[in-house]
Amino acid sequence: MKICILSSGSKGNSSIIMTDKTKILIDDGMQLPYIEDSLKELGISVNDLDGILITHEHDDHIKGLRKLISKYDPLLYVDTKLYDVLNKSLKDFRYELYDDSILIKDLKIDVMKMSHDSVICNGFIIKENKKELVYITDTGYINRKYIELTSNKDMYVIESNHDEEMLENGPYPYFLRQRVISDRGHLSNMQTSKYLKKVIGDKTKNVILIHISEKNNTPELVLETFKKYNDYNKNIVLSNQDEPTEVIEV
Repeated sequence: MKICILSSGSKGNSSIIMTDKTKILIDDGMQLPYIEDSLKELGISVNDLDGILITHEHDDHIKGLRKLISKYDPLLYVDTKLYDVLNKSLKDFRYELYDDSILIKDLKIDVMKMSHDSVICNGFIIKENKKELVYITDTGYINRKYIELTSNKDMYVIESNHDEEMLENGPYPYFLRQRVISDRGHLSNMQTSKYLKKVIGDKTKNVILIHISEKNNTPELVLETFKKYNDYNKNIVLSNQDEPTEVIEV
């Protein structure tokens, strides 16, 4: 199993998971030409996708869907709440409903409920054979019931959205700062680092930090905070809003 973060940040988010048998997109918050070009660089067409797995309905995670659906008619994996929301703006799309788990060819995906100011937001534990990847984006906190469930996995892909001091002194108005730091907002560098300290184990080979704010964070602060709480020194990757990461094997 391999992953490439095609783009991640407040302007748009999308990732691709690949195995020998399966290719799925997680979210589509980027315009169609960007998705097409990014996949082409990987030797993939949108037609090669086995589906698109949607975390939640915010624009930076779905704004590319309308044109992509119109041109390629992919299969969307959504839960019932997501379907109800998307069906108001996207007509006649192919879909498959998920609940607690999803099976897509050789990928088994367990669903975790996140805490975000959306109708619903889901995180995933994605498994292929003995390899496991945790994918968490857009949540104000991680429920303690998921700590054991997500411990000692091969890879963590998780948002490290903002530096608390930068956010407090940054350009966002008060109401927006309160939204970001709330239990239904986003994880700060410190929150993410403390969570990873609890779950990183001997099996962990990669940590990918995503959804890094361009206005309330810097790559230097992300790494500085991570290293303050974690001794882990293997492969740490920071995602980028404007270009894909390398392809990383789980």
